[in-house]
Amino acid sequence: MLRIVLIRPGSTDYDQQQRIQGALDVPLNEQGNCEVAQLIDQLKQQGIETVYAPPCQPAQQTGKAIAEGLGVKLKKLDRMQNLDHGLWQGMLVKDVRRKQPKVYRQWQEQPENVCPPDGEMLSHAQQRVRATLTKLLKRRKQGTIGLVVPEPLASLVRRFIHQDELGNLWKVTNGHGQWEVLEIEPEEVLAQ
Repeated sequence: MLRIVLIRPGSTDYDQQQRIQGALDVPLNEQGNCEVAQLIDQLKQQGIETVYAPPCQPAQQTGKAIAEGLGVKLKKLDRMQNLDHGLWQGMLVKDVRRKQPKVYRQWQEQPENVCPPDGEMLSHAQQRVRATLTKLLKRRKQGTIGLVVPEPLASLVRRFIHQDELGNLWKVTNGHGQWEVLEIEPEEVLAQ
């Protein structure tokens, strides 16, 4: 059995301002650094052997601090960059809701059918998540790993592993510095 400790990066100024960060590189803020310090204390008893994180700045900062705090290696997952929200990046969520109410509502109800203007379809991000996790699960069949990913990628990871529904992706943008354990049998997940 493989245990994946799915970890959300610490907060950034964009998170606190309720801006859409997407693929933009925004560093952790003071609150985010405090969240990461708390994460390290919480994760010490989880037996994490390696921490994996995508190249985006909040995930890398979080992953590096956790890996150093736990005395384990940090490995970069190049294809796990966050969803490119295109022209929505940097916008306040409430501005998207006001300026594009139909698209906003559709993103809540059927995010697979929405492409943010000049952005990336969720299905493309799902393909990247699937390819990266498939490769990882072929190498790691047991033990415990830490996987630091921002939303909505964390929802895509859950969906790939447990075949979960996505739900409202606007609501999952809270919860920075939180974690959960996903216990899986890699062969069963890869057979899906």
